[in-house]
Amino acid sequence: MTSQHEMQGNHTEEVQDINDWLPITAARKAKWYYSAFHNVTAMVGAGVLGLPYAMAQLGWYGGISAMLVSWVVTYYSLWQLVELHEAVPGTRFDRYPELGMHAFGPKLGYWIVMPQQTIVQVAINIVYMVTGGKSLKKACDIAFPSLPDTRTTYYTLIFAFLELLLSQAPNFHSLKLISFLAALMSIAYSLIACLASIRKGVSQRRHNQPVEYGVRSNTTAGIIFDTFNGLGTIAFAFAGHSVVLEIQATIPSSLEKPSKKPMWKGAVVAYILVAMCYLSVAVAGYWAFGRTVEDDVLVSLERPPWIISAANFMVFIHVVGSYQVFAMPMYDMIESYLLQKWNCTPGVILRLIARSTYVALTAIVGICVPFFGGLLGFFGGLAFASTSYFLPCIMWLIMHQPKIWSFHWTSCWICIIIGAVITVVAPIGGLREIVISAKTYKMFS
Repeated sequence: MTSQHEMQGNHTEEVQDINDWLPITAARKAKWYYSAFHNVTAMVGAGVLGLPYAMAQLGWYGGISAMLVSWVVTYYSLWQLVELHEAVPGTRFDRYPELGMHAFGPKLGYWIVMPQQTIVQVAINIVYMVTGGKSLKKACDIAFPSLPDTRTTYYTLIFAFLELLLSQAPNFHSLKLISFLAALMSIAYSLIACLASIRKGVSQRRHNQPVEYGVRSNTTAGIIFDTFNGLGTIAFAFAGHSVVLEIQATIPSSLEKPSKKPMWKGAVVAYILVAMCYLSVAVAGYWAFGRTVEDDVLVSLERPPWIISAANFMVFIHVVGSYQVFAMPMYDMIESYLLQKWNCTPGVILRLIARSTYVALTAIVGICVPFFGGLLGFFGGLAFASTSYFLPCIMWLIMHQPKIWSFHWTSCWICIIIGAVITVVAPIGGLREIVISAKTYKMFS
């Protein structure tokens, strides 16, 4: 008769065998600079282009204050996640839900973290479907004005086809070159958006063209809802925490050289770049266009045409790679479920069917609901604020139990309060933005 110890040993070996195939844990060969560009790819995404619009909803002081507070809060919570990855000696929490299960308990922890991470990953992939299609269309329309007008839907389908091909990358580590290219593109189009906005602003002032500042709405209710949506847009921009543990899982670790050291080194570099990109684009875009700026600042920019076309194409290339960075935890979750619950055989066929289905579903939703500004605010508050702003703090309080009124105790509670407020109010503003946009929208336009 098999002993309980032997049964546990067999289960552990089975889990280890699965981890050797699943995309998050299949390869642990990453260097510290992989962490840097993975984090830049995850952070400096489509959300940065919506920051001038958030400034128009919050005003100069409100917008800059909200971004600086968000940067400090999420910098702190990012450090917490990196530290918690190996909080238990000899154990690595390679996935966000695994850390949640340790902090809150096996069942409760899974159902607290997994749905929130899933919403973040799926929401970003949907928004990137929208962004990819719109950016490619914008790039082509500017570069080739003689081309007949083509529906955005077709450009979104081109983006989806590329994602179907890239989705077959076997594991997270194999995305390193794609992620590196995406990181370069994100920095490049942020720089172009900043410089082109400054050029536009200087030109307007030279020709005595007035720029109106303040907030977009003229009614009290409108200002309140816009403030809610602006906070959600900023929260969306700081959404990279949902893949931090998964990025760290690709870095080798030992008792002598824990993964947190190279991971944090890369994260610090990434966060410096994040601050530079976010503040420069937000301030320059709002300064140039004021309260009339579009929800994607590149849409407001038309000249010089070839540069704006190139910038939109860079956005397209970036979201092609960034989509896969955020999709990888979803592939991991889906394939893990199929292996353990349905007893499927690991291999190319499983990967092809599971990942292609996921990409197709996000494409369908992205084509049907292409409201960029509203989606940023709605999803930014719904789950992004929790996974980036305060969920790491709650787990830190549970696992480390700092003394009351100590630095970490106080910092955690400040972050929890800020994140909870955004979580409550941002989806309200985002939903209103979607409803307003839907009034003038035609399906598959």
